[in-house]
Amino acid sequence: MVKNAAPTELGSKKISSLLEQYAIPAIIAMTASSLYNMVDSIFIGHIPGVGALALSGLSVTFPLMNISAALGTLVGVGASTMISVLLGRKEYEKASRVLSNEFTLNVIIGLIFTAVSIIWLNPILRFFGASDNSLPFAHDYMLIIAAGNVITHLYFGLNSVIRASGNPKTAMYLTVFTVTANAVLDPLFINVFGLGIKGAAIATILCQAMALSFSLWYFSDKKNVVHFRGNILAIDWPIAKDSLAIGMGPFLMNLASCLVVLFINRQMGAYGGDLAIAAFGINHRVSFVFIMIAMGFNQGMQPIAGYNYGARLYSRVRDVYKLTALCATIALTLGFLVSVLIPMQVVSIFTDDPALEEISAHGLRIANLMFPVVGFQIVTTNLFQSLGMVRKSIFLSLTRQLLFLLPFLYFLPGIVGGVDGVWWSFPASDLISTITTGAFAIVLLRKIDKVNDGDDPALIGGTL
Repeated sequence: MVKNAAPTELGSKKISSLLEQYAIPAIIAMTASSLYNMVDSIFIGHIPGVGALALSGLSVTFPLMNISAALGTLVGVGASTMISVLLGRKEYEKASRVLSNEFTLNVIIGLIFTAVSIIWLNPILRFFGASDNSLPFAHDYMLIIAAGNVITHLYFGLNSVIRASGNPKTAMYLTVFTVTANAVLDPLFINVFGLGIKGAAIATILCQAMALSFSLWYFSDKKNVVHFRGNILAIDWPIAKDSLAIGMGPFLMNLASCLVVLFINRQMGAYGGDLAIAAFGINHRVSFVFIMIAMGFNQGMQPIAGYNYGARLYSRVRDVYKLTALCATIALTLGFLVSVLIPMQVVSIFTDDPALEEISAHGLRIANLMFPVVGFQIVTTNLFQSLGMVRKSIFLSLTRQLLFLLPFLYFLPGIVGGVDGVWWSFPASDLISTITTGAFAIVLLRKIDKVNDGDDPALIGGTL
């Protein structure tokens, strides 16, 4: 008798109740995750005498951290999606094999990333926009983060599987724990122990290691429907191939984010120097909070959509998508209002440097002007991924962050003028990518409307 049976309610319970049940823990977890990232910035930004430069150094590490996140999602998102679908099919043993695959792939990829990033750390940070002044801070922080990269990959990957296997509250509690622990340890290591930016990095890895320990214990319990079986280091290559294919969309999205942040840092540095780079870092953290709320709705939708797609209950897939898109839109509209109405109050949380506050608030007003339509784009991209429509998911993942944004970053500064042109690139690309996504969504929904529950998924175009 398993302690946590497969969540069959996903195929029968009212959609709004299910989304509330799965999304609220995910939202709390994702919001906590964004706060987790913000905590380091807040304490680092107030280090006496060097706060602004330290924030600039932290901003320079974003592209490298995004590469790490991209590699993590390549494995974790694909595994979570597969497990949701397999639970819908009641293929429990195969779902456990997907879990073991995820563990091994995360260890392998994490070790490779650690080795490469540590060996060439300074040249990489220079390439990402570090100046002579910000490089020491970026190096000190990223060296420790890179050394603990395997821990980070495993923690986030296993946490997503806990959620996908029907235990969103457990996943939420783990994330909230890491945030709380980080908020306690950051001032201890930064100020009391006098480690500065190094202390923030040490606190981050220690908190993730504690959460990972629980995840390993959780999946070692054979009473759970999804658990480690046999040799967890063995790789099932067909499963690995399918998992990586599904995770390719969010992987490319994160990789695109890395490239974009690289070019943003360079453009900010070219037109506004280290202060402009630090301002983008602050704005990125603020925007990230609201994006993570939308992603929380996404994560709540994913097991519901995946399960019902696996069970061929297409009407429920459509219903949960529409409700999730509405909720994500409301969340990012709130982000728009905060960015436009009280930007100065928000950025002052991160710094007490008047010049940096002014640049950051001005940029925040512009960059998030199109936030009310971004939620729809994020949710639609996730739906295509959940249905195994990998190519469309990849394309839509790339539109907002790379295909449209990158040209604007180099085109608009010459028209609008300097740093403002860089800030205006964000709403311009958001608008065009949302229109593109809308066209894809209309075609998909028309296909879903034409099929009946129980029909072959090939009629829709999914592959799982």
